[in-house]
Amino acid sequence: MNATGDANKAQTEEGLQYHIQLKKGDLPNIVLMPGDPKRVEKIASNWDISEKIADYRQYVTYKCEYKGAPISALSSGIGPAAVEIAVAELKNLDMKHIIRVGSCGVLSKDIELGDIVISKAAVRLEDTSKHYVMPEYPAIASNLITSALIRASEENNLPYHVGITATSSSFYVGQGRPGYDNYLPSHRQSLVDDLTKAGVINFEMEASLLFILSSLYNIKSGAVCAVYANRVTNEFATKGEDTAIKAANEATKIIHDWYKDNEVRFYK
Repeated sequence: MNATGDANKAQTEEGLQYHIQLKKGDLPNIVLMPGDPKRVEKIASNWDISEKIADYRQYVTYKCEYKGAPISALSSGIGPAAVEIAVAELKNLDMKHIIRVGSCGVLSKDIELGDIVISKAAVRLEDTSKHYVMPEYPAIASNLITSALIRASEENNLPYHVGITATSSSFYVGQGRPGYDNYLPSHRQSLVDDLTKAGVINFEMEASLLFILSSLYNIKSGAVCAVYANRVTNEFATKGEDTAIKAANEATKIIHDWYKDNEVRFYK
């Protein structure tokens, strides 16, 4: 990659973004963002047609069409720092809409493994967003994206729940899980109970940073996650990925139709 002479812009003179290896015009104005690169392939396998257009480090990108709606998917890798790079470089391409498609652990015995959780807001237990704005600034999903995910779930009879998410930059101790040799400091031993009492329904590792950057950068974003773990019943199974993918793909089609029919103003 040729240097531009500006260390603050990790891109070529033609605007090719260093990490995601994309430039303006490569993507439509909506992208689905899983963490796992393999999930991008699964998402795209449900489209009418698909094309792999970039593959660099953890950032794998497909684009094309789903039920007549332009669509794309790009993996971010795990955690808020990886999401920061993806969102910043996507915004350099004038991205307008981002839907996270992930997995999570829930904090309610009434939510089943394999269900999906749609985040309406997130508790900022990660540190990356604190570099951008004060801790009191709320991490809130877009009404447009959240409404589309709910409608997609309703219309396709998907088992869904809507609520507040907790985003941690840690998978183990930062989510109240013991680390190696059951290491869990006292200040994390009550975390699950405290969040449950506050009405938080799930843990994951990306949503709050996505929501913060989206608010700052004028992007409409949301998140849907498959339930892999129940922290109350102590159960774990990798179920529901296809359900989350279905919700996200269908939400993209719904958003496309809302814009086409000039209904977006009702969901901003």
